[in-house]
Amino acid sequence: MNQETAVKHFIVTTPVLYMAFELSSKKWKLGFSIGLGQKVRIRNIDAGDLSAVRDEIDKAKKRFGLPDEARVTSCYEAGRDGFWIHRFLESEKIENHVMDSASIETNRRKRRNKGDGLDANSLVRILIRYDYGEKKVCSMLRVPTEEEEDRRQLHRKLSALNKERTRTINRIRGILATQGIRIKGEMNLSLDRLDKLRQWNGQPLGKGLKERIRMEYEHLAFLKGQITELTKERQRVLKQEAATEDHPDVKMMQQLKDLKAIGPVSAWVLTREFFGWRKFKNRRQVGSLAGLVPTHYQSGESNVEQGISKAGVVPVRQIAIELAWCWLRYQPRSKLTHWYNERFAKSGKKARKVGIVAVARKLLVELWRYLNTGALPEGAELKAT
Repeated sequence: MNQETAVKHFIVTTPVLYMAFELSSKKWKLGFSIGLGQKVRIRNIDAGDLSAVRDEIDKAKKRFGLPDEARVTSCYEAGRDGFWIHRFLESEKIENHVMDSASIETNRRKRRNKGDGLDANSLVRILIRYDYGEKKVCSMLRVPTEEEEDRRQLHRKLSALNKERTRTINRIRGILATQGIRIKGEMNLSLDRLDKLRQWNGQPLGKGLKERIRMEYEHLAFLKGQITELTKERQRVLKQEAATEDHPDVKMMQQLKDLKAIGPVSAWVLTREFFGWRKFKNRRQVGSLAGLVPTHYQSGESNVEQGISKAGVVPVRQIAIELAWCWLRYQPRSKLTHWYNERFAKSGKKARKVGIVAVARKLLVELWRYLNTGALPEGAELKAT
């Protein structure tokens, strides 16, 4: 292929209007262009003003001399606004892309210019390159449907409540520790027990301190009640979906739960967050989305391993690490367990920690293959029926 042919291969022959959003809580900046080399048109609108978005698109088409039926493609960075803007743009017959913010090219200087106008300009140019065929210039997210997004809320609420419960317990323990009081075991402070607590010198707690601890404990009791209700709700949803054989997630959850070491909670999170609606082409994509792939740094004679990327779905990464420990315990005959025991089991604490992350990554890949082909991980066992 000669140079002339290669250039023609990437020239866009149909008129296209490229649009990028730089989002904020008060104002949105819109950047418009029709191709590389064209100055980006920047416009400001109020945040969430959808009619203004339509008007600016029409004005941009007239400004660049495009027909009304010209294709419009847009992009914005994934963030606080979520995916509702993407759904609005698709309803307007606009091809939209949601960019992974961490994958966007940046200037590596210690001090660089930063501004919404510059960001909108940069996003437009990245979008043009992506549309021209340079697919590795930026990572685009796979946007879930409204139903898929809604199915993720239950376990995310549970996760948030569990974290808040832990913070509240630690806060109570910290308050008591300032007075020389340490409570071991489960935090169960009844009002009678609170009155019996004594400081380091044998004196009872002060009135203000006692009221503060009582308030924190009431908050803790409230959190425990909500966690109990949501746990029952999850069980009810599981039974309800199990009765509906054509539900998209039921078969996948059941496949996972059939394996030893995988319980209903792990199966729920892996299905709702990972395998249920995302499409993977290879094992590298599985590990990358979980944030469990290694990050190498090689320059000249310097060759450093920087640890895992941690750039994926956080709930899946947490579940994968927990599941890896369970796998070693409940699947002792599996090939993966033998591999860990041979390489890491007899090593130090740091090596075992590195090894369990590797097990988590390999296990997710094996589960992906199992769900797609039905082939069990080598040496793995199913639960007794």
